[in-house]
Order: sequence, then structure tokens, then C-alpha cells
Amino acid sequence: MSAYQVFGVEGLPEVTAGDDLAALLLATGVGLADGDVLMVTSKVISKAEGRVMHAADREAAIDAETVRVVARRGATRIVQNRQGLVMAAAGVDASNTPPGTVLLLPENPDASARALRERLRRATGLRLAVVITDTFGRPWRNGLTDVAIGAAGLQVLEDHRGRVDGHGNTLELTVTATADELAAAADLAKGKTGGTPVAVIRGLDRLVTDSDGEGARPLVRPADEDMFRLGTSEAVREAVTLRRTVRDFGEEPVDTGAIRRAVAAAVTAPAPHHTTPWRFVLVESPRTRTRLLDAMLAAWQRDLADLDGWDETRIARRTRRGDVLRHAPYLVVPCLVMDGSHTYPDARRTAAEREMFVVAMGAAVQNFLVALAGEGLGSAWVSSTMFCRDTVREALDLPSGWDPMGAVAVGRPAAPPPARPLRSPEAFITTR
Repeated sequence: MSAYQVFGVEGLPEVTAGDDLAALLLATGVGLADGDVLMVTSKVISKAEGRVMHAADREAAIDAETVRVVARRGATRIVQNRQGLVMAAAGVDASNTPPGTVLLLPENPDASARALRERLRRATGLRLAVVITDTFGRPWRNGLTDVAIGAAGLQVLEDHRGRVDGHGNTLELTVTATADELAAAADLAKGKTGGTPVAVIRGLDRLVTDSDGEGARPLVRPADEDMFRLGTSEAVREAVTLRRTVRDFGEEPVDTGAIRRAVAAAVTAPAPHHTTPWRFVLVESPRTRTRLLDAMLAAWQRDLADLDGWDETRIARRTRRGDVLRHAPYLVVPCLVMDGSHTYPDARRTAAEREMFVVAMGAAVQNFLVALAGEGLGSAWVSSTMFCRDTVREALDLPSGWDPMGAVAVGRPAAPPPARPLRSPEAFITTR
């Protein structure tokens, strides 16, 4: 590959709202050439576009620009802003701006890049690219670097998939973030404190396109492809929120590894006396499932007929509720064991002892359901097995001391669940 040059543009005056940035750049005497890539710090674009806000409270400005909180640690927030970028503080900057003011990112960085490119083209007749940059941190890496947040006339991604390397291997995943690489290189020439907000990269005219192109938008990974779209605590809260009872599943098989990871999360629940009172029966055999559910159905029908006096039509309607267990791709039966429980001479403490273990079982199942939601799996915790424990133990060949505590149907939801408004915690809180 041929060599390229990166040099800062010196002499740019302080930019204010309404300034013609193209004219200011050309007035510096910078000698632009055909195929140059102009790298412009977002701050000067924001100033020219009047994106300066008088705000004594920077946090309020961050709130106004935030669409979604990705992670929060103390006062530091990583958020998705209104431009769709995931970054610290929504890109709201209190540096290089007068006291009492903050700089917001350009309203539409790609549109800003296109407008500047067009003004320069008209003034010079040159075929140029414009990239607008801002400073980002990166997951797993210390330090900051500049990346592209807006672009015009540049191939921002270079797709190497399908090409063959020097050893004859076909590349399958390699897509280079060309615009981000250029932004980082340009930042070395611009610097953070040198008052040089613009740099020119020369010698890479092969990357410059005739059309404006898609801009920097292709650099932003879609949320459904982002494995790291949330911080740890935010991911836990979202998984809890996403934990919904699902009764209509698709036919896609369930990854048994996901089930076992969910069980691993389940058994971290608190339990009395340092015990481990949980067992999870994974019903993976279709024959075993049919035997279990047929036996449970027969027991249920007997109860409704003999104890409740229901007729066959009413029984049929009621027992259809068990279809979710029959048709789900995967079935799990959580069981409670009382190993390690204390023995008391009175009924009051004996009952309280069992209640402690039942609460521990509930905590484990909640962990299990939330972990499944984190894996993208839906679930329905159905209480049916608790009404016919002997039947379940016999069908599954379980020890007599295992108490089935319902059954969990698991699978990929057939459709996204409807939106559910968040409940205010205040309705469930009493302060003394």
C-alpha cells in the first residue's frame, strides 16, 4: 500500500454560531488536493451550528440528550444519545467552551459532513471526503481515541469477507472500520489541547467516493447484534424486566447449554443453614414428558371430577391450561429438598422452617427465569406439579424427599411480548 500523510490545519480562528466553516478552513491557506480526507473535530461543527447550551448543570444536559442508559458507575454514565451513538455523557462536553456552557454533538453529524463537503466542492472543485470525529472510550481498553460520528464521501467500512489472505485462508469475519482508523490517525496530528481541530489525510484517495454515501451510520452496531449493549447492573435489571410469562413458543430447539447456565444462576440463591435445597429435573426425553403430562392430566381430571364435582365439558376447558407444558420445546421441573433442615418439637417452628426452604426455592426459580430471559428464552412457571407430587415423583422416578415445585415451560417466544408499563415501587413500599 502506498504511503499517506496526516497534517493538522493551523490558523483556524475560534468558531462561533453561524460561521461558514468551509470559508474559515480555506482562509487558513491549507492547500487541499484531490482525494484528500478532511478530518474535523465535532466541537467546531457544533459551535458553527449553534449547539452551545447555557447550562450550569451538565447532568441536566446529559439527561436531555440521553435515549437509553447503557451503564452507570457513580457519576459516570455511558448512554445511547439521540444520534444513536453509545458514549460517555451523551457526548455533552464542557471543555473548549466558555464557563457556564456545554457543547452538544451536531444534531445530525452525517448531514453536517455532507453540507461541509458540498461547500468545499463548490469552492475548490476538488473531490474530497469529510469525516466528523469525536472522542470515545472503548470496552475492555483503557484510554480514549477519536472515532468517526459523521462522514460524507468516504467508504467508512471496508469488507474483507470472502477475500483470501497470504496463506490461502478465506476471511469470514473481517470488516475494517476504516473511518475510525482515520479518525485515530488524525487525532495524533490534531491533539487534544493544541487548538488544531482539523486535520487532512492525503494519499488515500482510493477510499474517497463520488457520492456522499451512507455516512457513519453503518459503523453503529444494531442493538439486536450488540452483545455488550448494557452494563452489568443494567443488564440484570433489563433481564428482570424482560422476564415475562410466555405461553406461545416457536418451534426452535432450546440450547441445553443455556438451560444449564440458567441452573448455575439459580443455585446462587440464598438458602437457610448453608443448605442447597434445589434440584432441577430437565425433562429432555419426549417419552418421559408424555408419561409425566399424561399422568398429571389424569390426576387433575380426577380431582376436578371427584373433589370439585365438575362435568366433562368444564374439566376439558380447565385442563387446556396445561397445554403450555405439552407444547413448549423444553420442560424443567424444579424440586425442593429439605436436606439440612432443622427439627423442632413444635408445629409453629416446624412450619416456619419449611417456609424458609420454600422461600429459598422461589428465589432459585426466579434466578432461573431471569437467566433464561438473559439468554433470550421465554418461560412459564406453572404450579400444576404441586397438586400431584406423588404422581410426578412416580412418573419421573424421583426420590421421595424431592417435592416438585411446579414446572417451567421454556422456549423462544413465538412473538415479542406486548409492552408492559413499569410498576411504581411506591405502591409496594411502607416506611416506618
